[in-house]
Amino acid sequence: MSLSKHIKDLRRQENLTQQNLADRAGVGIHFVRDLEQGKSSLRMDKVNDVLKLFGEELGAIKSK
Repeated sequence: MSLSKHIKDLRRQENLTQQNLADRAGVGIHFVRDLEQGKSSLRMDKVNDVLKLFGEELGAIKSK
């Protein structure tokens, strides 16, 4: 599952509008729209601000 679909699914499960999500995460509505549309260059800290609302977080993967 893509990150954009995952975020959209989480938002919908919580019955949040994009604006509600943006307000609660402290990000702009345009960021939420870009995130849900799968924009390839997004700030990871802002993505994590959104994910933290759902108890999740992105992080680096260490290679062996």
